[in-house]
Amino acid sequence: MNVPTPIRPGLVLAICCASIVVVVMDISIVTVALPSIRRDLGASVSGLQWTVDAYTLVLAAFLVLAGSAADRFGRKRVFRYGLALFGLGSLLCSLAPDVGWLIAARAVQAAGGTMLNPVAMAIVATTFPAPAARARAIGVFGSMSGLALVLGPILGGALVDGLGWRAVFWVNVPVIAAALVATTRFVPESRAARARRFDPVGQVLVLLVLGSVVTALIESNRLGWTSPWVLGLLALAGLGVLGLLAWEPRRADPLLELRLFRSIAFSSAILMALLALCGFGVFLFVTTQYLQEVRGLPALAAGLCLLPLGLVVLVLSPWTGRLVGTHGPRGPLVVAGVALAAGGAASAWLGPETPLPAVLATFLLFGVFLGTVNPPITNTAVSGMPASMTGVAASLASSGRQTGTTLGVALAGTAHGVWWLVAGLGAGLFALALAGTGRRAAATARQAAALFDELSLPRRTG
Repeated sequence: MNVPTPIRPGLVLAICCASIVVVVMDISIVTVALPSIRRDLGASVSGLQWTVDAYTLVLAAFLVLAGSAADRFGRKRVFRYGLALFGLGSLLCSLAPDVGWLIAARAVQAAGGTMLNPVAMAIVATTFPAPAARARAIGVFGSMSGLALVLGPILGGALVDGLGWRAVFWVNVPVIAAALVATTRFVPESRAARARRFDPVGQVLVLLVLGSVVTALIESNRLGWTSPWVLGLLALAGLGVLGLLAWEPRRADPLLELRLFRSIAFSSAILMALLALCGFGVFLFVTTQYLQEVRGLPALAAGLCLLPLGLVVLVLSPWTGRLVGTHGPRGPLVVAGVALAAGGAASAWLGPETPLPAVLATFLLFGVFLGTVNPPITNTAVSGMPASMTGVAASLASSGRQTGTTLGVALAGTAHGVWWLVAGLGAGLFALALAGTGRRAAATARQAAALFDELSLPRRTG
């Protein structure tokens, strides 16, 4: 007779935290390795952009689908599949003979990553049913993103300098193998009481829109904005948007719940996620190139230059969470917008001979921005939403972040005044912080929430 393994909440939390660390780290760790990849594989700028964006694009497109699949088929089961696929993708990346193989392997890696991030959060929430314990556990889980940001460039730099760029991928394999064994042994299975239906048409349309826009942005640097290929991709993206607007309202459980966008608070949160992480995507891609190829720093030194930024994020993120809980999201969002705008403007003046202390001071502005932007965005997205829709709203906010990162990397190689673009994104974030957190925004959030009252839920087909 098999005796069930007792649930060990602390161990389950540790396993889930390990998953978020490798997923988030593989966004930042790879940027440090890009110059070495370029030299070894003869990659073009667009090839380097796709090395990052193949990963973030798949994450952005399939996060919501992965969460729904876990609710339906079992969170532990989907989590294990995600670990296995992420490990396989990491191994394939480390064996890549050319940049095409590397990009395809990054997409495989990201397909596994989509099953880790939202599913791990759901596992943590069900493992800690008491509200106070759950809040602490989610706080620890969320802080792992900051830790991954600190460790990513430093670990990546050390691996690239010591063992070569392939090491930034195969180092994931033993971590994933250990997490897979521990998950099988210690993580309990759980499912949602009511799983949302799949929306394959909506999923294809979302992938069509995101893929077309990102491809157009990346390839415009080589082909030009007037190229029929680029214009055709943008037209295809427009048709995809029209398709979503026509199809999603007909679904009982749409992938994109368009009624949420009737809330100014929610709409502002999604736009803020796009602008904020677009700015940070530009920063990560351009800065690692600047440190290594313009200033001539080795990979480890370049990673260490980003350490102060990560430490600021680690310090500010918990404080920001508490501030949002007591005073609301407006203050931190305003600070984030100002810091991003100032960081972009200051970066425009950096050159090969700029004193390193001035460079690091500029990086600190981006640390202040990143440390104050994420908790209030999530808070604004779910503000006023009924419990039945908070998970969907939070998942869409996470997708908005990944989409922003993807667009930022795509834009990094196309705009000559890219830092002034970042400054403009910061100004937009500032404006949305004011518009999305006022009384009118709160009123529209309440009106949108009323649409999901089960007693008055409109009937739909699909």
